[in-house]
Amino acid sequence: MNDTIRGLLAKLGGLPVAVDTLGNEADLYAAGLSSFASVQLMLGLEEAFDMEFPDHLLNRKSFASIAAIEATVATIVGDRKVA
Repeated sequence: MNDTIRGLLAKLGGLPVAVDTLGNEADLYAAGLSSFASVQLMLGLEEAFDMEFPDHLLNRKSFASIAAIEATVATIVGDRKVA
């Protein structure tokens, strides 16, 4: 999952730094992630993981770091498997 997220972030995040230089806990907004890019990233994640972000998870905190994105996606996918 981490590799997929990093690949999408590199492709859609528009970051001025290489994604492979960022730690999992690095602040993506401080690294240059814009609101527009976070929406593009969200759409890419939905397609890659065949899921949909619920409204309550569409916030800055969900996209704050690679670890936060990974936890958010895992929660959504886990919830889907339970349902």
